[in-house]
Amino acid sequence: MARTLTPCERIERSILTDFRKTLWKPFIAAIKQYELIREGDRIAVCISGGKDSMLLAKLFQVLHRHSAVPFEMEFIVMDPGYNPRNRQKIIDNAALMEIPIRIFDSDIFDAATHAERNPCYLCARMRRGFLYDRAQELGCNKIALGHHFNDVVETTMLGMLYGSQLQAMLPKLHSRNFAGMELIRPMYMIHEDAIKEWCAANSLTFIQCACRFVEQRDQSEDGVGDSKRQEVKLLLRQLRETNPDVEKSIFNSIHTVTLDTFPGWKIHGQSYSYLEDYDQWPDTFAGMTGKR
Repeated sequence: MARTLTPCERIERSILTDFRKTLWKPFIAAIKQYELIREGDRIAVCISGGKDSMLLAKLFQVLHRHSAVPFEMEFIVMDPGYNPRNRQKIIDNAALMEIPIRIFDSDIFDAATHAERNPCYLCARMRRGFLYDRAQELGCNKIALGHHFNDVVETTMLGMLYGSQLQAMLPKLHSRNFAGMELIRPMYMIHEDAIKEWCAANSLTFIQCACRFVEQRDQSEDGVGDSKRQEVKLLLRQLRETNPDVEKSIFNSIHTVTLDTFPGWKIHGQSYSYLEDYDQWPDTFAGMTGKR
């Protein structure tokens, strides 16, 4: 007689069976392609309580059991000021999924809410700094965040449309303020729709951002409010109606940037112009024709 699986075992099995192609394989592909995990790493898997970070934690647990590369993990939750209901939801989901979390308290929501300018940017910066600090205290050399494929595409679009810059979200980067620390994004190739389907298949519900700006968006009649990211989501949804691969094209474009067709670019904060070596180009009219 077959043994009855626990809820956690069913959740894990679904990742390796029903969602192997859409979750597990792109997770492994990103780790390998971008060299996100090395032998001896101690990784702080950062959990906000949303669907993305909770899936990330479960993916790491499964990987830890099957990986040929030895590494260690800590599962950390930074409570920026959640209401009691949301905090308890995180605790309950972690128990259901058998994720041994450590919770650290902060007042980041209050600090960001009272900021006169760029509260979302301030909140993100403060949260990341807090996570680096706690991870380092726990002896970790990396933090893992749950940003996915659609986050990468939307961030690229946001930079172009509202930031006047071509700027992408990297799959890993070194911390500027915490020596020896690195940030990795192992869900870089996973699509958000696949995450939603996994949640529905396992009857899982998670908290949203839970800050007042998201509440304002949810209460708005257009579903956008003041959220530029939500505005970009809706724009991409419209573009998919005539071009189903539009997001894939944007994602691929940040991997094949042709710098010699750009009049200007930045590297490590330093600005450069194509005019600096223009006279050394083999074709005087290369800039006009696009041919070199």
